[in-house]
Amino acid sequence: MDAADANVNRCAYMRRICASIRRVLPLHDDNPTRRPPWLTILLIAVNVYVYFFVQPHGSSREELAFLYEHAAVPCEVLSGEPLDLLEIRTGSCAERSGIFAPPTPFPDKNVWLSVVVSMFLHGSLLHLGGNMLYLWIFGNNVEDHMGPMGFILAYLATGVAAAFAHFAFDPASVVPVVGASGAIAGVMGAYMVLWPGARILTATFFFFIHMIWLPAWLVLGAWFVLQFFTAPDSGIAWMAHVGGFVAGVLVGVVARAAKQPRVPSRHPWEEELGWS
Repeated sequence: MDAADANVNRCAYMRRICASIRRVLPLHDDNPTRRPPWLTILLIAVNVYVYFFVQPHGSSREELAFLYEHAAVPCEVLSGEPLDLLEIRTGSCAERSGIFAPPTPFPDKNVWLSVVVSMFLHGSLLHLGGNMLYLWIFGNNVEDHMGPMGFILAYLATGVAAAFAHFAFDPASVVPVVGASGAIAGVMGAYMVLWPGARILTATFFFFIHMIWLPAWLVLGAWFVLQFFTAPDSGIAWMAHVGGFVAGVLVGVVARAAKQPRVPSRHPWEEELGWS
């Protein structure tokens, strides 16, 4: 077997590992909060409201126009100006040519504000549902530890960091970026630092559905590593996930230094099994 064959087999092996990890879905943690996570609930409510009552559905042309008008686009943010018609039609980020530049369909768009707006837009019902599930599982504890004000600042800051990680990775892209994934990745990164040993009830899909408890460091660490094996043509802004997660880890380190996290309570049956 030559080096090329070895590389092919290695890549195939890594794809099988990634496919196995994708069959794992966190459902719940054993880390109760001391007070109701009102801000996390509000964030979920706002995302759901925007998807069903603000974003258009049914006409792909109308949906795309809405995204170009409101969502963040790497080319726009890095140039500081909305896309013109030629850039949208050709799908290419071009240099501006002064008075000879084509007209801009959305001249009043605030390209900086669109970075925050994008955090509340989603591409599909599955996209929305997955993000909100992860936000509920991990966001309530981070909010409980940091307080509502600290939590919302961390949420927005890691979301912005995630967006700019994607912009830096693909600066010429004219594809609108949507989803709360980057900010939620930040929440997950902070959670892993604050409660690495918290137990996560996880559904595994191998022929049958199995429910198992796994430590947070394993679930979240595996999720992070998986991002680097995202297919190039998947349409997933995986670098935003990476950037958000790393920013969240930094937030978690600061939050842990400022205030020691509460140790999750254990259930009697866990103690009987020797889980400490």
